[in-house]
Amino acid sequence: MTDKTKIQGEGDYEAAKRFDDAQRAFVETGPVRQKAREAEQALDGPEGEALEEARVQTGQGKTG
Repeated sequence: MTDKTKIQGEGDYEAAKRFDDAQRAFVETGPVRQKAREAEQALDGPEGEALEEARVQTGQGKTG
């Protein structure tokens, strides 16, 4: 019989906890402002049009 306490896929609780912990640590101690500036510069730079197109497609559920 399988162990149902270790649900995998979208129910992978251990992976979700690791992700949440990493996100929390980045926000609390990471270079959030620096990364926000880098993102702004990328949007204003030569790759900005491609990034906006990717954002629109992803928002519409188109990933490919």
